[in-house]
Amino acid sequence: MALLDELARRRSAELERGVCLVGPHRDDLELRLGDQPAKGFASHGESWSMALSLRLAAYELLRSEGSDPVLLLDDVFAELDNARRRALVEVAASAEQVLVTAAVAEDIPQDWDARRMRIGMRDEDSGRVSEVIP
Repeated sequence: MALLDELARRRSAELERGVCLVGPHRDDLELRLGDQPAKGFASHGESWSMALSLRLAAYELLRSEGSDPVLLLDDVFAELDNARRRALVEVAASAEQVLVTAAVAEDIPQDWDARRMRIGMRDEDSGRVSEVIP
């Protein structure tokens, strides 16, 4: 309720400035790994896993409210070890629609039952264009 009140109160200032002045995106978020702040303490893989966990939590929140959002995972497997890759596949398997990108096809677990499409680039007179590779 406090957030809605503040949004209403600051609406004209936001419109005038063309920027959101209120909301959780304006707050600093401190993530902790045990009793240590993740920033400066967590490994690269741990930081990546925490960020992915936050994204999946937002996805699950939307699902719990009755919508069935598309789960977008942009090159996430590259930074995960095999155990975390398997766990992510299990979460993604419960989604209605999932779109995954990967720079390296081998990063995506091969036994994942999913439709795979390769996209490549080719040169044309008008410039470079992307295409589905059979």
